[in-house]
Amino acid sequence: MIKRLRHWGVAASIAAAIVVAAAVWPARSPADEIEGPFPVEIRARPISDFRIGSADRQFGQLEFVGGLEMNGSSRHFGASSAFRFLKPGSDFIGVADTGFWFFGTIERDAQGKPVGVDNFSMAQMVDESGKLISEKWEVDAEGLDVEGDIATVGFERNHRIAQFKIDPAGMKGPIRTLDFVVPKRELRRNRGFETVTRADPQGQHAGGLVVVSEKSLDDRGNILAAVIEGPNKGPFTVKRDGEFSITDGAFLPNGDLLLLERSFSMGAGVKMRLRRIYGESIAKDAVADGPVLLEADMSFQIDNMEAMDVWTRQDGALMVSLMSDDNHSILQRNLYLEFRLHED
Repeated sequence: MIKRLRHWGVAASIAAAIVVAAAVWPARSPADEIEGPFPVEIRARPISDFRIGSADRQFGQLEFVGGLEMNGSSRHFGASSAFRFLKPGSDFIGVADTGFWFFGTIERDAQGKPVGVDNFSMAQMVDESGKLISEKWEVDAEGLDVEGDIATVGFERNHRIAQFKIDPAGMKGPIRTLDFVVPKRELRRNRGFETVTRADPQGQHAGGLVVVSEKSLDDRGNILAAVIEGPNKGPFTVKRDGEFSITDGAFLPNGDLLLLERSFSMGAGVKMRLRRIYGESIAKDAVADGPVLLEADMSFQIDNMEAMDVWTRQDGALMVSLMSDDNHSILQRNLYLEFRLHED
């Protein structure tokens, strides 16, 4: 009980840190700039229980598999905004909202539970000419999709959707930018596209890219989003439910969209939620909606949960993996959490 109360005792401090990090963006100095990719040693502590002090594994349709609390040898480690697996449950690519790419591999034990991170490296983002970008507002990377060797990244502040060729040995500048359908003037400065994800090629959206903003709202208070490719190209909105904002999303094999959501307040601290948006509700000018699958507060092993991917394990199990953004704050943690989603 003491441990649990102590965990709640830092909730307000964590919430305050998130508010400060969202509002203050220090300029990057020349000393911060690093040429090329560089290795980072990751020290990881396994997390065995999702609910603090409880051995429960099942939370509705989600079964907790395991997790990691991570610390890196570089001061640039952290601020993870989005990631996608390049190999299911193993090699991954990600973006940090401080303007870095990162790559790594999830290590597993004989039972398949995550036990560490290996081969981790980071690289600062560059512009079309290969020059390091020193203006933080230009590289506030928040969303990520991967198809083949192409990474599609959503940026906020200077709102855009850009595509890059994936090369862990040396990421280069963008090869193109995409029309994101939503009028740029409607996007809030720090509430842009946090979700960039591609629908199933065989599904109703024919493999088109879908983008969802964090909390840019229409005049009815719903969250701006769009299908930006394919036969169903056009804007839609996601019904906002409570005080939660959207931090990432990925399509499930059946065509539904799984969204990761976050809320925080000085009183309640940080919360996270997984919400399943029915695929058929995603349509031009429609309001998409669906049920909550999981909600967790500071009595669980969560932090500022920002990143998510959905993947299929070798045995056919449908998996959901989450990462947190520590905002480079000593009050917050870099977490990796893994669940199995049991379908009805």
